[in-house]
Amino acid sequence: MGKLALAAKITHVPSMYLSELPGARHGTRQDAIDGHLEIGRRCRELGVDTIVVFDTHWLVNANYHINCAPHFKGLYTSNELPHFISNMAFEFPGNPALGQLLADSCNRMGVETLAHERTTLNPEYGTLVPMRYMNADQHFKVVSVSALCMAHYLNDSARLGWALRRAIEEYYDGTVAFLASGSLSHRFAQNGLAPEYGFKIWSPFLEALDREVVQIWQRGDWHTFCGMLPEYAAKGHGEGFMHDTAMLMGALGWSAYDGRAEVLTPYFGASGTGQINAVFPVTPQDGAAIPPAVASSADGYTSVATRL
Repeated sequence: MGKLALAAKITHVPSMYLSELPGARHGTRQDAIDGHLEIGRRCRELGVDTIVVFDTHWLVNANYHINCAPHFKGLYTSNELPHFISNMAFEFPGNPALGQLLADSCNRMGVETLAHERTTLNPEYGTLVPMRYMNADQHFKVVSVSALCMAHYLNDSARLGWALRRAIEEYYDGTVAFLASGSLSHRFAQNGLAPEYGFKIWSPFLEALDREVVQIWQRGDWHTFCGMLPEYAAKGHGEGFMHDTAMLMGALGWSAYDGRAEVLTPYFGASGTGQINAVFPVTPQDGAAIPPAVASSADGYTSVATRL
């Protein structure tokens, strides 16, 4: 019935907001902002009605959670970096019906998920920053999914992504985009060194690792990437333990995925972390069952996955 029309791995660095403001950082993240604007343009062109964001700033300690309130509006100040994001206005519609449908599908597939419609909980900046540029006119409805998962297995997050896609294609009357909102390596610069690393990666090892991953994405070598994801998430200091990326890959078909990533905003450094905007073309996948690589340890994924 419905359609997953666009999937992407995106940055949400708070310096994008600083880039709008007068001062030393003005204009310095325009390339990242332009990547978001292009994703928003493509979503409009594809007829997307709702953007679902896998938000690595929404910390949860049990279950998976979906924020699907009818409407979001407020002023946001980051508790982590209040000198970067302070009193940032946001407003956009939610999609309670889709949120509940997604949660129901995940629960049927054995991934315990709760949808929150009657809530005062606002999204975190992993959702708010992208929506500032992709959805300034409130064209899209927005649903946020917890992806800073403190006591979860990566393979469960991949199963969740697969269940979300099944729900859309089998039960939803509409068109959706999935955004994995999180960095590649996420080792912040040590305290006191942040200005020095404002546009750099923390270490040569992490930069080389990230760049190799981007090349793997562009080659479409998903068997290699899915096999290395648990170790990459750990040794690469993956943001949110890379649960957003596992969700995205699960939705695309895991190691059976046959697309190649398109880089919109080339890899860049921000306060020591590695960032990118990349679109993953959505290709047809067998909707009859969970891909074997996600459901079992056939490629070592489940057995290697650590409880992060």
